[in-house]
Amino acid sequence: MKILAFGASTSSTSINRRFAVYAANQVAGAEVTDLDLRDFDLPIYSADLEAEQGAPADAQRFLDLIQSHDGLVISMAEHNGSYSAAFKNLYDWTSRIEKNVWCGKPMLLLSTSPGGRGGESVMETAKATFPRMGADLKATFSLPNFAESFDDSEGIGDAELNALFVKALGAFSD
Repeated sequence: MKILAFGASTSSTSINRRFAVYAANQVAGAEVTDLDLRDFDLPIYSADLEAEQGAPADAQRFLDLIQSHDGLVISMAEHNGSYSAAFKNLYDWTSRIEKNVWCGKPMLLLSTSPGGRGGESVMETAKATFPRMGADLKATFSLPNFAESFDDSEGIGDAELNALFVKALGAFSD
């Protein structure tokens, strides 16, 4: 199974990217593509700009990557309770090329944050909108208190949280 994994952030130290890549690598036999949103350079979406120049090549490249994979593992970064600006802009541009941005691909939707809510606000927004934009949402999981809860080599240290994560991972990989 070819899995496209990314954190919806442009931070070079993104905890959401680390978490998404970790999760994708837990799927047995998976071939994981680690996507870095910093590799997509897009102007801020504008209907006027779209009419003048069309969609940027990087929006098409993002869509091509989605289409060329069997599944998606995305971990949502939360900025002031919502999507990060860079992710939202990429999402907006890509939706102008293809309304069903997620192309019917199975998706494991994650979120994490340094705080105790684990990105719950952005998770709720994504859960409500992604299926309308072509996501086959198989499972979701939010990890609170990232620094205390996660280790790159050991994974999720809390047994209860890890059990919920493993359940979500199983629903995605089945």
